[in-house]
Amino acid sequence: MDSNFVDYVKIVCRSGKGGKGSMHLRHVKYQPNGGPDGGDGGRGGSIILRGNHNYWTLLHLKYQRHIFAEHGGNGGRDKCHGTDGKDVYIDVPCGTVVYNAENGKYVCDISRDKQEIVLLKGGRGGLGNYQFRTATNQAPRYAQPGEPMQEMTVILELKLLADVGLVGFPNAGKSTLLSALSNARPKIANYPFTTLEPSIGIVSYRDHQSFVMADIPGIIEGASEGRGLGLRFLRHIERNSLLLFMVPGDSEDSRHDIKRDYDILLNEIERFNPELLDKHRVLAVTKSDLLDDELIGMLRETLPDNVPVVFISSVTGYGLDELKDVLWKALNSESNKLQDAIGEDAIVHRDKDWQLFQSEQHAEGVDEIVTVDEEDIIDLDDDEMDDIDELDDYEIVEPE
Repeated sequence: MDSNFVDYVKIVCRSGKGGKGSMHLRHVKYQPNGGPDGGDGGRGGSIILRGNHNYWTLLHLKYQRHIFAEHGGNGGRDKCHGTDGKDVYIDVPCGTVVYNAENGKYVCDISRDKQEIVLLKGGRGGLGNYQFRTATNQAPRYAQPGEPMQEMTVILELKLLADVGLVGFPNAGKSTLLSALSNARPKIANYPFTTLEPSIGIVSYRDHQSFVMADIPGIIEGASEGRGLGLRFLRHIERNSLLLFMVPGDSEDSRHDIKRDYDILLNEIERFNPELLDKHRVLAVTKSDLLDDELIGMLRETLPDNVPVVFISSVTGYGLDELKDVLWKALNSESNKLQDAIGEDAIVHRDKDWQLFQSEQHAEGVDEIVTVDEEDIIDLDDDEMDDIDELDDYEIVEPE
């Protein structure tokens, strides 16, 4: 039985061609020289991508290999305009990236609900001979053909949008942790690669706050080269704000294995995409209910100093509250990073659908809102930051 989680589809898309303009001369009773009255052709339909938060996979597009828009209608007599072709909307989940299948080049990215991007524009309709009449050419006998259609074979790849991404070897306890912290119910069993598809859960925090956690199949050494299932699903952690590395601490030589396993996971992440190392990281030592306090104290001294370490047990609940505190603090440090970039007077709300605005006060007392990309502010160097005027005017507000 095929899985319902589909994160890769390949579709042939084609916009509509424009309709032909009409070449017609008016001949009616009492008007033998009526002149040109050919109408314009209608425009072809466009292919438009639209973000839809109700979808979380590309399953609805799995068997839709071709998507064609309508052609524009031809112009008619009496200056009748041809019908416009209907646009075709392709609803995709937020986090969908589009590539050109022929050359592999990046095309666009859908990251927000109701975001619309014209993938292929429909052809413009041709002008009828009525549009070409002049004082010296009162009976033009030509009209324009419609513009041709556009065609492209696209690849749609889904990259899950989540705050926290779980990274670890098979049987490290990732699915167990997700089920303990949220209402998600991933498959849990005592054998490698129990998780065959990503799972998402909403983790509740204090004061009715929450964050999104995503679990991907286990990563093994060599996953960046295609071993195991890691290569297929590693792209899902590219959109996560924070990476939670999970290493079990129940082996005979835990002191060696925890550090070694963490380094292996870090190496596979770096080989897949070096930019992932820029994300905030937290290390969770799972199955800590099998360790005594003395051994935990010894292990803390041997673990990396540049990453927060939390000892947890998803079965007994040991350390889970501390883990949520550490994750929440780390997630909000991303907001603090943006806060420092745009000024102390800015108002920051953490939300996975951040929108950044600049407010400009006018003499009439009306504010003009100018949309600015969040990444354009975060990724600026110190020298580039000096080129932006009045950063204190920027503020982040939650989208309605």
